[in-house]
Amino acid sequence: MSNIPSINIAGRRIAADAPPYIIAELSANHNGKLETALKIIEEAKKAGADAVKLQTYTADTITLDCDSEDFQIHGGLWDGKNLYQLYKEAQMPWEWHATLFEYARKLGITIFSSPFDNTAVDLLESLNTPAYKIASFEAIDLPLIKYVASTGKPMIISTGMADADEIQEAIDAAREGGCKELAILHCVSGYPAPAADYNLRTIPDMMQRFGLVTGLSDHTLDNTTAIASVVMGASIIEKHFTLDRSGGGPDDSFSLEPAELVALCRDSKTAWAALGQVDYGRKSSEQGNAKFRRSLYFVKDLKAGDVITEESIRSVRPGYGLPPKFLTKVIGARLTAPATANSAVTLAHFTPGFSL
Repeated sequence: MSNIPSINIAGRRIAADAPPYIIAELSANHNGKLETALKIIEEAKKAGADAVKLQTYTADTITLDCDSEDFQIHGGLWDGKNLYQLYKEAQMPWEWHATLFEYARKLGITIFSSPFDNTAVDLLESLNTPAYKIASFEAIDLPLIKYVASTGKPMIISTGMADADEIQEAIDAAREGGCKELAILHCVSGYPAPAADYNLRTIPDMMQRFGLVTGLSDHTLDNTTAIASVVMGASIIEKHFTLDRSGGGPDDSFSLEPAELVALCRDSKTAWAALGQVDYGRKSSEQGNAKFRRSLYFVKDLKAGDVITEESIRSVRPGYGLPPKFLTKVIGARLTAPATANSAVTLAHFTPGFSL
């Protein structure tokens, strides 16, 4: 494959012809404890994830402290809260960021974050983040995208709720801001989202339409959709990750637990490796079994000069004789050398000019 779109994050090439890049989304699953956040990073590394991702906002940078109806949440996981209360509970304290970045680097796992306003970008720049992720809900915040682009770092944009025009506007804003390495993620912004909503056939269309590294931000409850996305061309998989799905945090219930992240890292790479390329040749694992194909064998003793009849040969396993497709050619032919029962029919039994 040539001319494949690619980006590079912390030395890791991400493209359709490279193994899928797995991002463990920590989100609000720290549940207010720095120790939990550190443990999630440790478990993401153990599971084989390529990166762990944070969310950088405060309740004040993402919404207003207001109790009016506009700010109320009705239904779903966060029913009964207002936006300020939700984000106050879910926010990752900014004073933790340096500790988390330092710990991830010590463990050797890439760490970056989704900023939700310019001050978050400034904080992440001070920590020398290697990349940025724009959350689906911020994909229409073109000024934020341009500000992130101005850092010159690689950027990944989730496209949940965005139509094709809005995706193009986000891409244009990133390019105008100076972003050279850009990826987009197909996403359904339901928490959780049913697999049937994902329409994974959209992924190859996105790849063709926008010409970018394309992946999946997956909010389904298991790994099936994510692994299937690899077959459709996804180069990145992002999944929410927690230590315990019953932990009671805002995002715990639709997150993977450690054993499931291990399975995702393993199985998505297996799916990618299985794609391979168009190849009708005999594979290395088949070489030893070729001898067990069928071929032509004598079932009677014959003398030189005898004519081969239907009763004197059969198509059987193993495959050391002539292929069965030559059965009709061989029947009626005269032997120039004797043959014994249970021996393979070969060209040596016929005159040098014998034509198959």
